[in-house]
Amino acid sequence: MVVASPSPTHPEKVQFIELPIIDLSAERSKVINLVIKACEEYGFFEVINHGVSHDIITRMEEQGLGFFAKPLGDKQKAGPATPFGYGCKNIGFNGDVGEVEYLMLGTNSLSIVERSYAISNDPKMFSSAVNGYIEAVTGLACEILELMAEGLRVHDSSVFIKSQVDDEDHGVWVPVPPHPTAFCVNVGDVLQAMTNGRFMSVRHRAMVTNTSKSRMSMAYFGAPPLHTCLTPPIELVTPHKPLLYRPFTWDEYKKASHSLRLGDSRLHLFKAT
Repeated sequence: MVVASPSPTHPEKVQFIELPIIDLSAERSKVINLVIKACEEYGFFEVINHGVSHDIITRMEEQGLGFFAKPLGDKQKAGPATPFGYGCKNIGFNGDVGEVEYLMLGTNSLSIVERSYAISNDPKMFSSAVNGYIEAVTGLACEILELMAEGLRVHDSSVFIKSQVDDEDHGVWVPVPPHPTAFCVNVGDVLQAMTNGRFMSVRHRAMVTNTSKSRMSMAYFGAPPLHTCLTPPIELVTPHKPLLYRPFTWDEYKKASHSLRLGDSRLHLFKAT
């Protein structure tokens, strides 16, 4: 959750853009083409008709808001985030002002049940809401990954078109209005590396625009096993598009990310030489 600041720093005024909004109930080949295009050109997209019920989302939101509304001492009982647990950090990267507090949870249902006693006054309700949400969004994440994988197979990798960040933009943050019923999906660094740069991992941040109200986000991180070797399929590496990143494991990436600030780039540490 990003905590509201009494004196926020506003970025320069720029025009809002709309991310691609993809209807997952549409014809599959159309959905695949839209997903691939969004991953290549934006690194972000939103999905609607995703199959995650409003009730599941609402129950999770209620539990999250209830936890963050507790006194600091009660929240700290959830333990330091090492990596799972409660944490709070000041944010000051790129002129942002305020602080972010977070509750990191694993996806193992038994782990959620065990931790719920330190997190909630109603552990049974908390674990039921969280595990229900995890089950639903895990299914959604797997569906989206299948669409990506199928799209990469059917697209000719020799025709490589990818939008790059324009140097003339000088790193300007572009505001995107939220969609009330959509899930926002972003390409992570691992997908950029595993597609040899075809998909674009883009820096992003959540901002509080209402200074009298905090903002809560619920993020689901899909990641491979710790010691899986991450490298692109051979079809995505050609003489015209040589390997951009050396093979690495998720464990290596996590250790590198822990040594850097939240907003720092990480992929440059794994560039092929």
